[in-house]
Amino acid sequence: MGFGPCIEFPQASGVPERTFTSVASIILNNKLGGKLTHRPFKLTSDGIAQVVWNLTLITVGSIVCCVAVNGILLPQKFLGAGFTGLSLVIHYLIPSLSVSILYFVLNVPVFALGWKYVGRRFFFYSIAGLLIFSGALEWTQVSVPVHDKILASLLAGIIMGAGAGVILRSLGSAGGLDILSVFFLKRFSIRLGTTILAFNTVILVFGAIVFSLETALYTLIYIYVNSAIVNVVVMGWSQRRVVIIISPEWQRISSEITKKINRGVTIIDGHGGFTGKDMHMLYTVIAFQELPRLKQLARDIDPNVFLVVSDTLEVMGTRIGNQPRW
Repeated sequence: MGFGPCIEFPQASGVPERTFTSVASIILNNKLGGKLTHRPFKLTSDGIAQVVWNLTLITVGSIVCCVAVNGILLPQKFLGAGFTGLSLVIHYLIPSLSVSILYFVLNVPVFALGWKYVGRRFFFYSIAGLLIFSGALEWTQVSVPVHDKILASLLAGIIMGAGAGVILRSLGSAGGLDILSVFFLKRFSIRLGTTILAFNTVILVFGAIVFSLETALYTLIYIYVNSAIVNVVVMGWSQRRVVIIISPEWQRISSEITKKINRGVTIIDGHGGFTGKDMHMLYTVIAFQELPRLKQLARDIDPNVFLVVSDTLEVMGTRIGNQPRW
């Protein structure tokens, strides 16, 4: 499907690179981990409930996305990201070809390529997602009464990002650029972000030349807002913070964090560069809503506590992890 730009993408060296990429591809890369797994299928009540839940997420997300496409992008003659954007470009050039048919046809060779390179569960859910999304493109006909182009690009980004985020909360996708990116990664060692950057750049440059520069710029606004909303929907509901605490009362603070906030604490030996004294640092990862309690707790024990709070891109772990369980 292809969703928006700009999140940190961990490199092998450990140095993050900011790329024009999608949260979908980050999750794909983390979930697949370069390995294909084939698990035996057992039909249970829990399994049926999971299938129904995931198909519901894909269906709801697809309908929401198609409201943005049919209600805003098409009437405003905006472009888009990924295969949705490519389908719109071809439709504008050949109006007799519907966006839904184009999206489906463009995805057929992608799924043929992706069969060997993505996990089977994700693959079959994505086939369902492709059929649902293509059908929603055809049958979700709405009118969104927004005439200002800037407001339209902002609203389209919000709606599309919300829908895309709901789809990515499932165990599949709606196909498109994300599967193609995984193919290039595993076949040619081309990074996910590089493929998405190149593909979307070509669409925007082509749109600026063939249609107008304004169209490309409005689309760029839409893509940016889209990516921000996707990040919020997929990762923002479970945002984590890293907290580093330095205090002579580290033992009491560590004990209180464990007892009152029920989070683990790692104790790191340190050495003061100015004082020359040995010290202990506390390292913990907490949920965003727990941060005010931790700060108050630390201040109550040591009013002069030194405390550093940092954002996290993602956290893996059974108790505090926030990665989607694909």
